[in-house]
Amino acid sequence: METDFGGAFYQRLGVKRVINAASWITVYGGSIMPPSVVQAMEDASHWFVDMHDLNQKAGDVIAKFTGAEAGLVTAGSAAGMLLEAAACMTGTDPAKRHRIPDTTGMKSEIVIHRAHRVNYDHNFRAAGATLVEIGNSGSTQEWELEDAIGENTAAVAYIFGPRQAGALPLPKVVEIAHAHDVPVIVDAAAMLPPLENLSRFITEGADMVSFSGGKGVLGPQSTGILCGRGDLIEAAYMNGAPNSEGIGRAAKVCKEEIAGLITALELFVDTDQQAVAAGWRAKSQHVVSALRDVPGLRVELAEAEPDRDEAFTTSARAIIFFEKSWKGPDRQAVVQKLIDGDPSIRVGAAQNSDGIAIIPVNLGDGEEAIVASRLKEILAGKA
Repeated sequence: METDFGGAFYQRLGVKRVINAASWITVYGGSIMPPSVVQAMEDASHWFVDMHDLNQKAGDVIAKFTGAEAGLVTAGSAAGMLLEAAACMTGTDPAKRHRIPDTTGMKSEIVIHRAHRVNYDHNFRAAGATLVEIGNSGSTQEWELEDAIGENTAAVAYIFGPRQAGALPLPKVVEIAHAHDVPVIVDAAAMLPPLENLSRFITEGADMVSFSGGKGVLGPQSTGILCGRGDLIEAAYMNGAPNSEGIGRAAKVCKEEIAGLITALELFVDTDQQAVAAGWRAKSQHVVSALRDVPGLRVELAEAEPDRDEAFTTSARAIIFFEKSWKGPDRQAVVQKLIDGDPSIRVGAAQNSDGIAIIPVNLGDGEEAIVASRLKEILAGKA
């Protein structure tokens, strides 16, 4: 399938354009920024500013929208996790800030549910923290959290995105941690939308919350949102850029990215999210309708399930399962042919990778038709 190659810059470098039906995935470029976000970044590029002043003013906007005491633009949600850990271990002590990731003599343990262990918790460890696991993959008891908190506990971490079945509810974690004067830090990278989550975790008592700015908020991919207690946000800022002595200096955010993120956040809170969700559902339904009658496939419309508190369930999506009667190419072959096409099409996995998920949040106008048409060709053995 030959289509328009894409932007002139990518064409000049020989980079193939991707149709992203796999959601807000970093490796595919996050999201597409609205024109006003790009314009804000372009406008910001023409002037010098005091970065301390800019960070403070941007943080005030984040605080307003999240209901937190303070906010900070970070270099993605992963950088937010690094700064969360650093802030809880060092506070505003310059000696501790200079010393980490050597945490000798300071509180450095972060308690985390086993069910919440993900690749990204490396960012806590990068700050020098030691992770202390509680629970198992299926359940966690309140006494396990109580028992894990000790004199060396710097924080309790709570990660949204993986399945939550094995974890205590966030409000209960907050209750137990706060009874021991221990802060709760949350990673909610992919939990926007729904809009309510922007303030929900702070309302439930979390002390710091990190979001991605380059997923559902549609800001620059390399930005994030950190919000929380004023003293902890101050400590996080002291550990990061533009300050030169903190462990987060490497995770610098430029003035253009700050302008883009704040503009995107203002747009996000002013967007009719129900209308957006309806558009995603319509695109998913188009794919389902196009493939529903293919023998040997089970094609379903999965409705949005934001209450599951898991990544990739906040929008409707089309799910394709290969039944035992299926005689065509297997899932791996189908996915590879989608990747090899021009434009390249990337899709998600469904239920332990046994099927294909078409997640519509990054599909442009008409791209759902391209995806459905290409799938029909491949499934019929014509490509």
